[in-house]
Amino acid sequence: MKEPTNKQIVNKIVEGIQNKKGHRIVIVDLKKLVDAPCQYFVIAEGHSSTQVAAITDEVEDFVRKELGIKPFAIDGVDNAEWVAMDYGQIFVHIFQREPRAFYDIENLWEDGKLTEIPDV
Repeated sequence: MKEPTNKQIVNKIVEGIQNKKGHRIVIVDLKKLVDAPCQYFVIAEGHSSTQVAAITDEVEDFVRKELGIKPFAIDGVDNAEWVAMDYGQIFVHIFQREPRAFYDIENLWEDGKLTEIPDV
């Protein structure tokens, strides 16, 4: 089987987030930034720690099932206010509303290309 592209992985991550009703999804394309830690951020939001944890589980399971890829690491599940998932060149950030507003990652990396995905 051919290795999926980073864009294909990003698309499956977004689908996984949408499967659990994650909202305010933003893809930050960092490929043109020299000092970026990766090529893409996928940022999303859940209403509660329970929903953030469910979104995290769904992304992990869905991407593994669809593409055969597992994250290198997942951090933040214990309190599920901000979960970070490391897929190498793709970092996934799943927040509750308050921590997302506080850390404001989209604006920190606004030099990248931001794509907002409409809520479904």
